[in-house]
Amino acid sequence: MMLRPSQTPWLLSAPALILYATFLIAPLTSVLLISFNNFEFYGGIQSSFTLKNYIEILTDSYYYEVFARTFGVALLVTLACVIFGTSEAYILSRMRNPWKGIFLMVILGPLLISVVVRTLGWALLFGSTGLISQALQALGLASGPVNLMYTNLGVGIALTHVMVPFMVISVWASLQRINPSTEAAALSLGASQFTVIRRVIVPQVMPGILSGAIMVFAMSASAFATPAIVGGRRLKTVATAAYDEFLNTLNWPLGSALAVLLLIATVVVLISTNRLIEKRYGAVFN
Repeated sequence: MMLRPSQTPWLLSAPALILYATFLIAPLTSVLLISFNNFEFYGGIQSSFTLKNYIEILTDSYYYEVFARTFGVALLVTLACVIFGTSEAYILSRMRNPWKGIFLMVILGPLLISVVVRTLGWALLFGSTGLISQALQALGLASGPVNLMYTNLGVGIALTHVMVPFMVISVWASLQRINPSTEAAALSLGASQFTVIRRVIVPQVMPGILSGAIMVFAMSASAFATPAIVGGRRLKTVATAAYDEFLNTLNWPLGSALAVLLLIATVVVLISTNRLIEKRYGAVFN
């Protein structure tokens, strides 16, 4: 039996599509269906179609605060990763061997360590008796103990450390496709190094910056381990709030509704940002 050319891509993609449907689409569908069920404290989950969980979330100011904190921290982490990750990738691309390989391993090394272990390390540094607090007091920058635990700043710093390698990888891939002669030509025409980076390098690596920012924002908004350890119970994010509903109160429908709204909000933000940047840098993407 001869396959038509139009059928070949579908046949080759079939294993990946089956895996994708089994381990992603099916669980998400289950979460979506559970979110429309009712929950009674003494009766548990009751199979019935209701919008009660979504109405409770959308009419409670507490959840607005949780969503605002989640996306606010994710935005700050994304901006920090864009600045530091792009700079690190550019400097790394200009290094010579063997230093390039050594520093690349240093940057990507944290990915080899569990995110929980890394976050616990930051928790030790952030405490009122931690190294950061002692250093600030020794330098005279603080009159007393400084505790970054259970603060948005502490969560942002810990998440930035976790997410920067993803931005470096994304920008690094774009930098490898740039012709070095374009930078040399701009310098020979009298442009400063800063102008070359701003007018020549950045527009060409914008696809890498955008893809890295999308990954960082999505993973930061849905992160659980870091906000749970550094933020604690004081600073709830959507992920930790959904976790509490699932395992503490056993209110699976409400937790599922939180997860669904987080997914929808994240997708809307990413698509909107993608379209805005593509309009600004349309020539680069095309």
